[in-house]
Formats: sequence, C-alpha cells, structure tokens
Amino acid sequence: MQLGAFSISLTVKDIAASVAFYEKLGFSRFVGDITENWVVLKNGETVIGLFQGMFEKNLLTFNPGWNQNAEAVDTYTDVRDLQRELKAKGVEFVSEADEETTGPASFMVLDPDGNPVLVDQHV
Repeated sequence: MQLGAFSISLTVKDIAASVAFYEKLGFSRFVGDITENWVVLKNGETVIGLFQGMFEKNLLTFNPGWNQNAEAVDTYTDVRDLQRELKAKGVEFVSEADEETTGPASFMVLDPDGNPVLVDQHV
C-alpha cells in the first residue's frame, strides 16, 4: 500500500514562534503563508507542517500522488482505492472520501492511540 508523501502536521499555539524554532533546527520554509496561520517547512526529505487554529491535534499526513517536494508523480494509488482497501481490512473512518468523485479528496482514520492519520490527495 503506497500512501504517498509523508509529513507531520503540528498544531501550534504561536505560528511565528514555531517557525523560528524549527528554522533554528535547520528547517526552511517550503510553502505556506504565515499570515494565514500555516507554513510547511523542510529539512532534506523531512517535512513538517505548522498549523495554528486549524486542527485539534497533531496528525500524520500522507499525500497520494505527490513526492516529498509536493510534485505530482506518474504512478500512485488513488485515495479512494486506499479507502476501499482499508475498509476491507476493517479500519474505521473519522471522515471519508466521496468514492463517486475523482481528483482531490481525503479521508481520516485514528490509530489505536487516537492519533489522527490524514490521507489527503491534492491531484
């Protein structure tokens, strides 16, 4: 099962302070807009999204159809196919992708400890 590009999405209290902290750790701004309370940072292949006021909890994020540079890849498993496969394995969903559509869609599941896992396809 290929889930796509991986990043961790962190819920932060002060976006500017968080960006400054991760920049000290060697991360640099990749995409986002601090005035909109979200910034994605990279350090090599490691991607961290910082989000103020958008999510309740930190979450693991996978992006089918993207590589670690947010570039479309030729071959990937569509989010709806991933969802069907997980449903067949008995995984419960917090939110689901509309299986009647194509293109961008997402679903969310929780791991056994309640950590959210977002599979968010942008292509």
